[in-house]
Amino acid sequence: MALMPDSARPTLCSLSRRQFLATAGALMLGAGVGIFPAPAAAFNPQRLRQTMQQQYGQRGLVVLEAWFDLLERLRGQELQTQLREVNDFFNRQVRWVDDIHNWGHEDFWATPLETMGQGQGDCEDYSIAKYITLKQLGVPGERLRMIYVRARIGRSQITQAHMVLGYYTTPNAEPLVLDNLVPSISPASQRTDLDPVFSFNSEGLWAGGSSESRADPLARLSRWRSVVERMQSQGFI
Repeated sequence: MALMPDSARPTLCSLSRRQFLATAGALMLGAGVGIFPAPAAAFNPQRLRQTMQQQYGQRGLVVLEAWFDLLERLRGQELQTQLREVNDFFNRQVRWVDDIHNWGHEDFWATPLETMGQGQGDCEDYSIAKYITLKQLGVPGERLRMIYVRARIGRSQITQAHMVLGYYTTPNAEPLVLDNLVPSISPASQRTDLDPVFSFNSEGLWAGGSSESRADPLARLSRWRSVVERMQSQGFI
């Protein structure tokens, strides 16, 4: 997916400023909350196919089968190849659209099946789909985090809430950034347009660039909890 010029670039994320600040504030209040263990993996391709057929028909099944082919092709490949190919797959397959037009809600987090079935989504949907795909390829979940950032638009000082996926070689390492707006994967230090606010995965939730988890994501992020529950019912986890 080519990077769009500033004049044609969509709003970076559907999360309103009020919602964004409220979520960040909830994180700060979550210090000291225990981390619940992630549910055991229960990947079920047949159930995924059945769910996709029921909800999205043949069009959705075509994309799902392309995703299965991607998993098969990338198993055992070098990490850099996995990161690049997964990033490209969703940037190519999914058209950016605002949640209000896609789901009728201002802020809806979709599962990868819902994103592939719709064929469109916003920044959270891209990030969640890439996260789940890389985990399915065997990339350790503790090395992946979905990162909420303040993204500067063009050369202005105007910022928007946005989400990207980060890959960390260690908890203290500078992450590589997978983004739906920028086709190349680059170290965070090269993305001077992004200021991290908080990050999370299935195991923890971190403020800013901290290496110490501050809260349980299932307890503090209701939309993430809803996504996890739907992924369990669909056959992802």
